[in-house]
Amino acid sequence: MQVDYMKTHSFTAIVYKEDDVYIAECPEIGTVDQGETIEQAIAGLKEATRLYLEEFPMPKTSPRFLTNIEVSYA
Repeated sequence: MQVDYMKTHSFTAIVYKEDDVYIAECPEIGTVDQGETIEQAIAGLKEATRLYLEEFPMPKTSPRFLTNIEVSYA
């Protein structure tokens, strides 16, 4: 008997407004979705990311760290 276990991972969601919709992106996976509200955009992104990961599972990698960088430009 095969038992499938749910995997849970935390990912980054970048949300911004473009014209009349909110865009949500997951940079680690590359998924993107949109919605009329921030909540709709994030909900759509979660679903898009879940569906993507079901088709293309994450490779085993070392932990990733999120930080900020400062860039000067003219």
